[in-house]
Amino acid sequence: MSLSQFQTIGRDLSTRGLVSSHSGNLSIRLGERIIITRRGCMLGYLQEHDLIETGITKNDRSTPLASVELAVHRAIYQVTPALAIIHAHPPHAIALSLAETEIVPSDVEGLAIVHRVPVLGWHMEVKPGVLADVISQALKQHRIVMVHGHGSFAIGQLLEEAHNCTTTLGESCRVICLLRLLQAGSPKK
Repeated sequence: MSLSQFQTIGRDLSTRGLVSSHSGNLSIRLGERIIITRRGCMLGYLQEHDLIETGITKNDRSTPLASVELAVHRAIYQVTPALAIIHAHPPHAIALSLAETEIVPSDVEGLAIVHRVPVLGWHMEVKPGVLADVISQALKQHRIVMVHGHGSFAIGQLLEEAHNCTTTLGESCRVICLLRLLQAGSPKK
């Protein structure tokens, strides 16, 4: 485990505005263990005590300190080959998730990296941990998913891969929103 790796990713997500001061979480899988960010920590300022090690299937004394999204991370690791997960709150993607059931990037990079991003949780109670099975099943077919009005979950073999999906989705959603603004302001032909 590398604290500096978590710090670099957390700081970048915070700087880009893809998480608020105390939102989002990161994790990696190490065999039957998971290292996940602490409940309520600041991703932009991670310290050693902000990384919690616990079991993928079993609780231990560290479990209560783990992120409120621990159940989702565990479910993802149990049904996918992922070794890293990032949960973020990209504002433009959240806005689109309130209006769309699927986010399809308009830009070439977005299409190449994230393809089509399903929006999960429509007509369901959305709160931390509740949609663990739905999210994990969707990530068997996608690298990143959105939860309606909440945020994204991205997977990879490395934190950098999940980070690439997360930042690409954020940028693609910004492009979609800007394009819609331009189209709304254009005179009708």
